[in-house]
Amino acid sequence: MKKVKEFLEQNGFSNSRNNDYINWEIGIILEDLHDENVLTNNGILFFIDTVFYLTEEFWKD
Repeated sequence: MKKVKEFLEQNGFSNSRNNDYINWEIGIILEDLHDENVLTNNGILFFIDTVFYLTEEFWKD
């Protein structure tokens, strides 16, 4: 899960709790990113069954 955290932090997300991340700037919340929902192949992350939410920030102009 270290690679997931590194990847998401490099893309503006911060760990909000357990396996959940949020990007306040663009208004996206990603949840349920545990080891069974993120697969890797040749170093590429594949997010499977991720729960995501859009905040009001996402819809601002």
